[in-house]
Amino acid sequence: MRIASDMYYKNIYGTNNSQLSKSLFDVNKQIASRLKIQYAQDDIRTFTETMRLDNEITTLDQTKKSVQSALKFSDQTDAVLNEFETAMNRARTLLVNAANGTNSETSLDAIAHELRGLEEHFKSLSNTSINGQYLFSGSAVDTKPIASDGSYRGNDAILKAFTGSGTSQQYNINGAELFLGEEQTVRREISTNVVQYSLSAKYPDFSDSTVSGVSKHLTSSDTIRDMMGDTDNTADTLSKHFFYISGTKSDGTAFKEKISMNDEQKVDDLLKQIGDIYGNTADLDVVNVSLNSYGQIVIEDKMKGSSKIDFHMVGATDFDLTDGTNAADIDDITLYGANAGKIDNLGSGETNFDKIMLGTSTATNPNLFIKEFVKSSLGAAESVATTNTIEGTLYDRTEFSKEGAMLSSSTPQIIKETNAFATASTKLSEVASESLDGKSFVFEGTNVSGSPYSATINLTTAGSSFTIGGSTYTIYDMNTPRGAVAADEMTYKQLMDVMNMVVTGNIPAANSATGYDAAISTADLGARTFLSYDGKITFEEIGTGNTKASMALYDANSGDFSAAASVMTFNTNNAVTVRDPKTDFFKTFDAMITAVENYKLYPDGSSGDVRNVGIENAIKMMDDLQDHIFKSHSQVGAQSNALTNSLQRTEMLKMSSVGLRSSVIDTDLAEAYLNLQQLNTNYQAMLSTVGKISQLSLVNYL
Repeated sequence: MRIASDMYYKNIYGTNNSQLSKSLFDVNKQIASRLKIQYAQDDIRTFTETMRLDNEITTLDQTKKSVQSALKFSDQTDAVLNEFETAMNRARTLLVNAANGTNSETSLDAIAHELRGLEEHFKSLSNTSINGQYLFSGSAVDTKPIASDGSYRGNDAILKAFTGSGTSQQYNINGAELFLGEEQTVRREISTNVVQYSLSAKYPDFSDSTVSGVSKHLTSSDTIRDMMGDTDNTADTLSKHFFYISGTKSDGTAFKEKISMNDEQKVDDLLKQIGDIYGNTADLDVVNVSLNSYGQIVIEDKMKGSSKIDFHMVGATDFDLTDGTNAADIDDITLYGANAGKIDNLGSGETNFDKIMLGTSTATNPNLFIKEFVKSSLGAAESVATTNTIEGTLYDRTEFSKEGAMLSSSTPQIIKETNAFATASTKLSEVASESLDGKSFVFEGTNVSGSPYSATINLTTAGSSFTIGGSTYTIYDMNTPRGAVAADEMTYKQLMDVMNMVVTGNIPAANSATGYDAAISTADLGARTFLSYDGKITFEEIGTGNTKASMALYDANSGDFSAAASVMTFNTNNAVTVRDPKTDFFKTFDAMITAVENYKLYPDGSSGDVRNVGIENAIKMMDDLQDHIFKSHSQVGAQSNALTNSLQRTEMLKMSSVGLRSSVIDTDLAEAYLNLQQLNTNYQAMLSTVGKISQLSLVNYL
């Protein structure tokens, strides 16, 4: 075969020149751009890996930004709670100082004034914002959480920061948790609020009121005669003292019991029987029942996290049994006949033992002594059949308290299973101690025009209704077709609709679903009946500053000890709450200050705010508030630590990803320059070889 010159060019120069030129171009491009590839087509594997790492770095940047913002929010919350705790320590110090019995009223006024200042400071701290976002409003970050009256306006939402794929971290403490939270480790504690003295210490000679004695608080070792008194100097063995007890057990079951005792039995015996009513046994106590240093009965629930126990008691003693009847025994058929068993039978008695001793009583029966253990500022609901005028004998047949245009109940509606406050959609049966089938509620008072009303709400499985003015109206459900709501399906909204219609005087024009709905709509224009944030039924008349309305809602069995206990209570003359799992920061703090303002060391229903717990109990309440805030603060600290760790982890992962991306896509300049030099050397060698070959003659090939 003849060897031509173009064959030299094609085989030696053409192919190598093209390859070397491309390699030189590629390496120069890498050096200029500092990247291994420019386009996906250059190296699909490298391009894919680079895009994956770019996405990962972008995600890490977003995570870092989210965590940094959350950490700033959490750190600010931490700082605010630090100040909160400092102020709470000062408040507790002031309360301890106020509990010193040597303080003058001027000193207590000064302490109360500083406490009010701290109260405003707490509200200011609670309304702290950062970048226009309130710390304690939940997700309603543009809403000031605490109003001037201490009520909470935010929500219970949790704010979370994105901390990685499928992971997040809470960074806020909402006000519902901080100011209205619940402590499952706290045991509810309640106390009567009437101070009890030993009557035998005051009157050493019960037959002679002029024989002076001493003032001595009742103790658990005293006798029932010491507690209830006497009009002679003979201690009887006859069970002539009666105690009528109502309340609610730890599991939400209502009770109503009568205890009879004689002169020589001890107060300790009475306390034990009260404990037995709650369910105490020889092997297990479910409540602790004791007397405090002021002779008041204190009941502590041994079940943690329950807000259900309640208590009311009234004592009665008939000092004249010569007529063959015992007026203190409401079951005395000979005396009371058809009304036997009703607590109203005690309405003729005298509540002031001094008047019995001095012979100055104006009571219908001056020999019947009625001892009150619980007092409230609630008025008695006086129906046509009610003649009782002794408020201390009533438990749940009491009027809602009135303030301006509002009427409010005193008893929160608490769901049995969860211990949570009821809402409008909650079924009554979720709160009631048993099925509501066959139960009736009495609803009475005066409407917005000042006219009296009396209605009965009848609950049955077949369908519920309410009766007023001799006419009966169906309480409709929202099913299709509409029908009468079953007893255990009735909600608080349906109950409150009935209440609102009756109080505003908007009764259905016809007993039909259309007439029922129209009456509700008209009633809603003039007033609203609702459940407050703490589960209490509240009525508010619209367009007036002072309503004429009044209301009382109670079980038809209320006050009748011959009938079953009330299946539900809506407003009660009950023991005051000293401790409770449920927290209401500003309401509780206000009660503490009020105790100082009223100069009350202990619960005292004789004057001032009769429902106040007193300074000594306020210190216990402050301890619970501090524990609650401390726990919330600890949670914030844990959140901040978690966010800090997440931020550090994110920064480390980003550095790792950036380094890995660099190893995948970035050019190693030293290697590239070395490669360039090698390619240049090869190129020059190729050119030299081609040049030498091009100079050969035909003789070289012979």
